[in-house]
This record gives sequence, structure tokens and C-alpha cells, in this order.
Amino acid sequence: MRVVTIPDTVQGTGPVLMLNMLKFADRRLYVEEYLPAFHGVMEQLGLEAKVNLLSDVLASVIADEGEDWDAILLVEYASVEAFLTVAQSDAYRIMAEPLRLAALADLKLYMTRRFAL
Repeated sequence: MRVVTIPDTVQGTGPVLMLNMLKFADRRLYVEEYLPAFHGVMEQLGLEAKVNLLSDVLASVIADEGEDWDAILLVEYASVEAFLTVAQSDAYRIMAEPLRLAALADLKLYMTRRFAL
């Protein structure tokens, strides 16, 4: 899996939304253990993340062959830096990441920002 470094040009510019495309190995583990562990990490770090959407994928309407996802999750962070603080923290690595790795068969993660309309 390719992991991309986040460009400096997107840092320091306000809230970001992380679009998670999820393929479950164990849905129960993700919902009942990973998500509470993630929230525990956020509390420990004194940060907030708002879950804007957690939704089952009903059908792949326009997608590559075999690109099937079980759910999408949209999480809003106050900034790129807030996301990086969590993602790079020892607390996340110890408390939440092992559960995420066990609960998911596949994951895509996209950093987004709302359009200014």
C-alpha cells in the first residue's frame, strides 16, 4: 500500500475531512473496540474529531472491477496538524492501531477539504 507524505501546502489552512473507505475483516471489532479506542486516544491527546458520517456502502455504482467497500467514514479534524498529531502519536500506535489493523481487510484514506461555495 502506498502512503503519501502530506504536502506542506495543505498544512495550517483549517479543518480537514478524512474520507475512510473501509473493507472489514471484523466489523464488530471495528465498531465496538477500535472506534472507542480511537476516541480514547483523542481524549488523551486533548483533541476532538467529529464523525460526520459512518455509512454502509450499498453498491459500487462507478468503480474499478473488484473495488468493493463495506463502509465509508468521514471524520473532521480541526487541522492537518491535529490529524498528524493523532496519526503519529504513541497513544494511537499502542491503543488503536492494532485494533484497526485487525478489524480491516483494506482501507483507503483521503484527506479532503470542503469546497468554499
